[in-house]
Amino acid sequence: MKFYKNHYDVIVIGGALAGLSSALMLADKGLSVLVLERHNLPGGIATSFVRGGIEIEAALHEMMSIGPEDRRLKVGKFFDDMGVGIDWLPVPEAYHASLPDLEVTLHPGLETFAQEIDDAVPGTYHQVLNLLKLCDSVFNSVNELSIHPMSKAQMLIQHEAFVKTAGYSTKEVLDSFDLPQKAVDLLSPYWIYVGSAFSELPFTIYSVLMADYVGYGSFIPRKLSHEMSLKMAERAEEMGVQIEYGQHVEKILVKHGRAYGVRTARGDEIHGDYVISSAYPNTVYSKMIEPAREVPEKATRMVNARRISLTAFSVIMILDRPAEELNIHDYSIFRGDTMDTDELYENLAGLGPYRYLTCICHNYGNPEVTPEGTCSFSITVLPRVEGWKQVTADDYDRVKHAVARQLIDDMSAYFGVNLLDHVLEIVIETPMTVAHYTNAWNGSIYGYAHTMKDHIIARLQTGEEERLIKGLEFAGAHAISGDGMGPQVTNGRKAAKNILDDIAAKEARKK
Repeated sequence: MKFYKNHYDVIVIGGALAGLSSALMLADKGLSVLVLERHNLPGGIATSFVRGGIEIEAALHEMMSIGPEDRRLKVGKFFDDMGVGIDWLPVPEAYHASLPDLEVTLHPGLETFAQEIDDAVPGTYHQVLNLLKLCDSVFNSVNELSIHPMSKAQMLIQHEAFVKTAGYSTKEVLDSFDLPQKAVDLLSPYWIYVGSAFSELPFTIYSVLMADYVGYGSFIPRKLSHEMSLKMAERAEEMGVQIEYGQHVEKILVKHGRAYGVRTARGDEIHGDYVISSAYPNTVYSKMIEPAREVPEKATRMVNARRISLTAFSVIMILDRPAEELNIHDYSIFRGDTMDTDELYENLAGLGPYRYLTCICHNYGNPEVTPEGTCSFSITVLPRVEGWKQVTADDYDRVKHAVARQLIDDMSAYFGVNLLDHVLEIVIETPMTVAHYTNAWNGSIYGYAHTMKDHIIARLQTGEEERLIKGLEFAGAHAISGDGMGPQVTNGRKAAKNILDDIAAKEARKK
């Protein structure tokens, strides 16, 4: 019996969240789908590992677009609709901001969030609430327009806030509210989750981020991020999807401008009508298209014009005391010596000392995530890729441990506790770890940076033009919706929708 079928409707390269989302959506419509994953487990960066008998979260801080059970947002609703049952736990806060002259814990809910900023910076409640309501309006417009496109005239009538703010940066809109700098600082910590300074971050992106996290709160899976990918893979196979692990795709086969299959590292040539790639376009167009002459010139220009966003460096520790005994009192801490996002963005170009950290204590979201009497604590920075590209193999260990020590020393001083005295297990993840494990281009976890020069709205408008090889779709952090695990699900669904729309158009032409 042959290992593979003679032909598939769709071949998906990569069994992470985006690829599995595509597979679920396509299988739900009755298409035959093959998923090829180079690792022995699904998930990509949505995974976990075991140290000292304890399962440890590898990457996820919090999931957006889930929503409570009675008010599901788009990602949570997709999981529910596909029959992927995740045990979601609400994160108890938005974040604790540890900034110059500010130590403030903020909680989700537009009014609650605005009131807590007003408590710290009196007289700002109404302006902050108006800003958050503006974000919520833009967020709702983005969700509706992604499903129901409409003319510019219709958008202006029905989505006025979205249209009026679409051409402005986050800094420009925040400045228009004339808030005290301390209030702006408290509204800024999430910037690191999108990776662009406010001077060049489209307000549309900021709006979606704030409305989602602040308006509806965030969630984590009880069994860590790997619960998502494992249950997605299990459900996909129940729906007839063939998933094969340990299968590295080396080539995407193209003829006369159309993808018709793939070739694996072990030499299997597999044919299908469509291919969805989780590999970055940079990798696909420079290494994977066979024959190379089928790579459109526009593809090379496109990937060269886009800026790769941030990568990740994390120190993940299991500590030998409950969190509160170590003076850790929050799920999420954003800590920096400034909230000038332009300054912080420049600082991320190097190898430290880093001036802006994000810390997570998972026990405050899930008390059972580690054995009783212990806690999980991670410290993360999200550097730009260019600094780490200069690190040589000979210097790697020294740089890795120097950066890790800086982060640990910084938070030890903050808590007044030497964290190293309490370490049961410690793991250091670097941009090289990300690149090696996920094969992401330059170790990027955030795809292409959202900037005023490369705006999400422009990407949506030019999306059809960027489908440069027929039958080839992209799904992952590098696709239209950008970074984060929630957007990866959305990107996978978008790739599947493109294929379903294409099939429907072909059927319509036959009639």
